Amino acid sequence: MKNEDKKSGGKREGSGRKPGSGPFREDTTVIRVPISQKPVISDFLEAYAKKQRLTELKNNLDGVEEFTQISEQLQEVSLPLFQSKVPAGLPSPADSEVEEHMDPNKYLIGKEESTFIVTIQGESMIEAGLLPGDKAIVSKTHSASIGDVVLAMIDGEFTIKTLAKQKNGAPLLLPANSSGKYQPIPILKQMQFEITGVVTGSFRRFK
Repeated sequence: MKNEDKKSGGKREGSGRKPGSGPFREDTTVIRVPISQKPVISDFLEAYAKKQRLTELKNNLDGVEEFTQISEQLQEVSLPLFQSKVPAGLPSPADSEVEEHMDPNKYLIGKEESTFIVTIQGESMIEAGLLPGDKAIVSKTHSASIGDVVLAMIDGEFTIKTLAKQKNGAPLLLPANSSGKYQPIPILKQMQFEITGVVTGSFRRFK
C-alpha cells in the first residue's frame, strides 16, 4: 500500500462523547463565547439542568405534607386487646376474652423526641399499604437498610419510597405501584440526597 493511501489523523469511529450522555441527554454543539462569560453561562446551564431534573423528578415523586412532631410527653392509653381473631366483624365484648391491654402510642412510637408523622400524598406506595391521606410514622433514630421504606429528600423535595441500590452501589428509590405511572429514581452524584428517617408504621381513619 502506498503511503499516500494510508489514512492518518482525523476522528476515529466511536470516539468522543456519546450522544445523549451529557446532563441534558442531547447531542451537543460547539459555540464561541467570551472567556469572561464562560462561568456565567456554565452557572446558567447548571441551574437550568437542575430545574429540568426537578421537573422530571416531580413526575415520579409523591410529596408528603403536614410534618407533625410527636409530643415528648405522650399520654398513656390502655385499650382492651381481645383474643378473638376474625377477618371482619366485631370481637366479643365479654371480659373473659380480653387477652391484655395495649397502649397504641407505645406500639406505634419508639422514642417520642425523634419521631414525627407525615401525611401521604399520591399513589406511588399503595402496594406497600400507604394510601393518600394516610399518616406515616417516621423515626429518625432507625438506620436505613436496603428494603426499608424511607422518607428521603432529593434536591429539596421530600418523598417516601423503598430504599434499594444501583449496580454501582448508589442509592435507588423504588415505588410500590405496578401501574407503571411511577418509575424508580436513581440517585446521581449531582443530586442533593438525604434520608431523613425510616417509616416504621402508618395509620388511617375510616370515619
